[in-house]
Amino acid sequence: MFSFFKKKPVAPEAPATPAVAPTPAPSVAPSPELPELLPIEEPAEKKQSWMARLKAGLAKTSNNLSVLFVGAKIDDALYDELEAALLMSDAGVDATTYLLDTLKRRVKEDKLLDAAAVKAALKQLLLELLTPLERPFELGRHTPTVMMIAGVNGAGKTTTIGKLAKHMQTHGQSVLLAAGDTFRAAAREQLMVWGQRNNITVISQASGDPAAVAFDAVQSGKAKGLDVVMVDTAGRLPTQLHLMEELKKVQRVLGKGMEGAPHETLLVIDGNTGQNALAQVKAFDDALKLTGLVITKLDGTAKGGVLAAIARVRPVPVYFIGVGEKIDDLQPFVAAEFVEALLG
Repeated sequence: MFSFFKKKPVAPEAPATPAVAPTPAPSVAPSPELPELLPIEEPAEKKQSWMARLKAGLAKTSNNLSVLFVGAKIDDALYDELEAALLMSDAGVDATTYLLDTLKRRVKEDKLLDAAAVKAALKQLLLELLTPLERPFELGRHTPTVMMIAGVNGAGKTTTIGKLAKHMQTHGQSVLLAAGDTFRAAAREQLMVWGQRNNITVISQASGDPAAVAFDAVQSGKAKGLDVVMVDTAGRLPTQLHLMEELKKVQRVLGKGMEGAPHETLLVIDGNTGQNALAQVKAFDDALKLTGLVITKLDGTAKGGVLAAIARVRPVPVYFIGVGEKIDDLQPFVAAEFVEALLG
């Protein structure tokens, strides 16, 4: 869920003229000053709808795990089948070994005698493993909050930016987008569509330096006193070292545009890519020091265990998860909800 922290208003710095003037668009009124961190609770009916979609999205992974406990005996055969199911779900060797070893120890210590009790113990272990990944996304500590969004092509990065922007608007945040993927015309056009759809200004150039676009966006956001500036970046593979250096340059230039920026460096990863997603987290975290993850396309996949792999190997907070194409199909990650959908 979103949390906001509003400090006393500070006079904006002198306006800086952006290299490319943004298209005028109605701005969203800033949220009122809040004295402390306050969670924004979703209505009960909306929460139920989200849980239904989450369970449907994780159904394949859930079925592969849950079927093992139906009328099962607590023996080596069960553990072998569970090991295979966890590996197939892309939990990874490290997380799978940890979960099985700890589960066997708890079964012995607690004298668990039936499959339902063992399943409940596994559910508790998964909750303990994933809970450290859960962290509220905070806005309002900076004006604007500058977010740099990275990810490989095909992960759903630009679409995710549009969804997040809309999500923030519904929580009273004024948003500016920067089309920093200057290498791919379709990415700029896609972001412009999201901007028009949500009445959000988009800083864009037909060609040029992505870092310059990012810098202009920060200056514009500061001058207008906006709440959030979200910077799209070019999709690239972590093995393309020269392009990873370009990402580092964008990050450095954002820091020159505003002290402490970017305040959030997020990586969007495709939940279907399994262990490749873990490799992406490692590479981008090494290069950019990620502050959070957005995991998309969990709908219909049998690879929902990748979060366990991330938790064990590179526990970067998971801010949001997505299970479909609709705006509401991207929601804050809550470990208890995820585990309930997986083993409920």
